[in-house]
Amino acid sequence: MSFVVPELVEPVKAFATALGIGLLIGMERERRPDSAAGLRTFSLVAMLGCLFALLEERSGSTWLLAVGLLVIAAAMIASNFSAQQEEQYRGFTTEAAIVVTYGLGAAVWFGYTTLAVMLAIATTVLLYFKAELKQFSERTTAKDINSILQFAVLSLVILPILPSEDFGPYNAINPRQIWYMVVLISGLALAGYLALRIIGARHGAAVLGIFGGLASSTATTMMFSRHARDHADLVRMSAIVILIANIMVMIRIAIVSSIVAPALAMPVVIVFACGIVPGVALTLYSWRILANAGELPMPEVKNPTELKTAFSFALLYAVVLLVSAWLQDKAGSSGLYIVALVSGLTDADASVLSSLRLFNLEKIAGGQAVVAVTLALMANLVFKIGLVLSIGGGKLARYALPGLLAIGGGMAVGLLIV
Repeated sequence: MSFVVPELVEPVKAFATALGIGLLIGMERERRPDSAAGLRTFSLVAMLGCLFALLEERSGSTWLLAVGLLVIAAAMIASNFSAQQEEQYRGFTTEAAIVVTYGLGAAVWFGYTTLAVMLAIATTVLLYFKAELKQFSERTTAKDINSILQFAVLSLVILPILPSEDFGPYNAINPRQIWYMVVLISGLALAGYLALRIIGARHGAAVLGIFGGLASSTATTMMFSRHARDHADLVRMSAIVILIANIMVMIRIAIVSSIVAPALAMPVVIVFACGIVPGVALTLYSWRILANAGELPMPEVKNPTELKTAFSFALLYAVVLLVSAWLQDKAGSSGLYIVALVSGLTDADASVLSSLRLFNLEKIAGGQAVVAVTLALMANLVFKIGLVLSIGGGKLARYALPGLLAIGGGMAVGLLIV
């Protein structure tokens, strides 16, 4: 015999979720001594939003939610005046959070529970990391803001207006798909670029290698090869940064591959993991015996979202795509592999993406795509080894080459496995 009224199950779930949202946001506000509201207030506001949404739905009204919002606004104004807090302005953050919490409570009732919970977590994160966000804003330069705005243009203005149709030789050209690749690569590079600009070199080789690899592993390898040449005492640390940057290239391309061609995610990850494991092992070994890090320079990374850079990459990607399709048609897999090796020397992204695109078009088999992707990475690795030898010299090569060769050898073994 059930003691639960079936008609109340869903409403109880909705109000419980709204209560949880209020408690989550209110818990963060409770720890702020300057906050005018805490756990109880936010919990009540969330449930109030859910209640007004229920009443509006049941009554067929279209204004009850607005009335509830006005009631909350009036209560906040009255609270501020009664506490005489207008003389010490403490910002509008808590009031804005209360309005958001009210809206999230209403969204729960209207069936957007998952979205409401996600937004509640995002709201709590924004409130909690106040100091970090302020520091981020203070460290952001006009150039950084320009980069973010340019990325917004690439992704939110140009991408939606491009046609999504296949045309040209072998139906290989799709403007929106090409530009989507530009947005994907630019976004990852922008994340690394901003992290380098804001975090800086003060956190050492790991940060420089990780975000330098995201932004531009070639620029990072070149920069630290020069640094090793000019500073003999920092050769080993420069080698560590170079190794980490080249490990990050494989991680970045594995992520891109899983987004662009999910069917190839597993074999690509296996191949790259075979290269990442020995690379990480040798990096950790070098780190363990390193005595002094010294002062490290910032990699000279260009803004990855400049329109000129974006159009150049789109053109290169389209050319590599067409040449790969043509050689695949004329010379079979050997032609595809030649293009992967040649184009991968200077830009592995374009070569990798073209191979994944041809796989999605069913013009090449999965095995051929994985081989082409691996060859592009290996060619790019050979190019980096050339930079180390020609710029950094023998001393840097002594510390960096074992790791770089281990990465390449591991990928070769992984390719044999898959």
